[in-house]
Amino acid sequence: MKPNPGLLALAVGAFGIGVTEFAPMGLLPVIAGDLGVSIPTAGLLISAYALGVVIGAPLMTLTTGRVPRRTLLIALAGIFTIGNLLAAVSTGYGMLMAARILTSFNHGAFFGVGSIVAASLVPAERRAGAVAAMFMGLTIANVVGVPLATWAGEHLGWRASFWGVSALGVATMAALRLTLPALPAPTGSDAMAELRVLTRGPVLGALGLTVIGASAMFTVFTYITPILREVTHASLGYVTAMLVTYGLGLTVGNWLGGRFADRSVDRTLIVTLAALTIILVAFALLMPFRAPTAILIFLWGIASFALVPPLQIRVMHAAADAPNLASAMNIAAFNLGNAIGAAVGGGVIAAGLGYPAVALAGAVASALGLVAVIVSVRRGSATDRVLATADAVS
Repeated sequence: MKPNPGLLALAVGAFGIGVTEFAPMGLLPVIAGDLGVSIPTAGLLISAYALGVVIGAPLMTLTTGRVPRRTLLIALAGIFTIGNLLAAVSTGYGMLMAARILTSFNHGAFFGVGSIVAASLVPAERRAGAVAAMFMGLTIANVVGVPLATWAGEHLGWRASFWGVSALGVATMAALRLTLPALPAPTGSDAMAELRVLTRGPVLGALGLTVIGASAMFTVFTYITPILREVTHASLGYVTAMLVTYGLGLTVGNWLGGRFADRSVDRTLIVTLAALTIILVAFALLMPFRAPTAILIFLWGIASFALVPPLQIRVMHAAADAPNLASAMNIAAFNLGNAIGAAVGGGVIAAGLGYPAVALAGAVASALGLVAVIVSVRRGSATDRVLATADAVS
């Protein structure tokens, strides 16, 4: 896809949001020590953000349906900037928690509306690639932004990371204003119509598939550091290298997912979910060995994020006449899958089943998603045959 300034601006926003969401995972000890709270208490800052995404996605989308799209995206980037500024000047745990919740409210709506805007900037046959281009900012955040924010937090204090992300927010607002055309609000915007879309079987099925796909990813990724330290017996340097390797895999997977989803959304989902299942089973068997583990982590990253563009496009297609809320809710579904996956992986560990069983639990989740897609495709094919037969008879 040729460079598109509007897509680049959206990707910058996605990069900033990705850093904001994931950087605190590497800053928890620093934040906990500075604010005088325990690490589990500091960890609630991450859980609160995810919950804020789930709540904020429908709230922000339903209340802004008549706002012009460029104006809305700039306003959402403004909320993101203000939230991070409040985090940077926080004097206590309560203020930081409030700042994290405020920041999270932009997340679902920005990605939901941004996906629709990104798709509108290119020809119809390249929409999945456009969505992938925007999400590329999120994947690059895991490769570059999160390690950089963690380094800054360790050497300059955790507030420095939030100051840096605030600057990204300002840059995003400027870039959106300069690169996006004046995009009017959707005509006939109706909050009740948006809500009714969420009662449709295909839309609910697409959202459920996003939950399953995300849970397959986060069941394992949440515990990747202890897995590498305790099963692979890796050094801290190896762990850091593997996190970067995984991030590179996410970036490649996001690009491939967008490229192939433009050809066939369902086929891309089937191949990717099948590959993810096989990779996680192999990871469960080979995680004690460093070389195979490194290869599998890269492939796992590819498979994990190759799911994102086709899942987003699937929801947008299923809710084509009222896509704004459904698209935002897909981002919320991803975060819900994050929470469910972390809980499932933690439950497996607490049950004493061992870290290889965590990878197998992730494989089970992706296999369930694979079955769901195959059943959906077959039902759709059967419906098409019935309609074709009825048309022929008539």
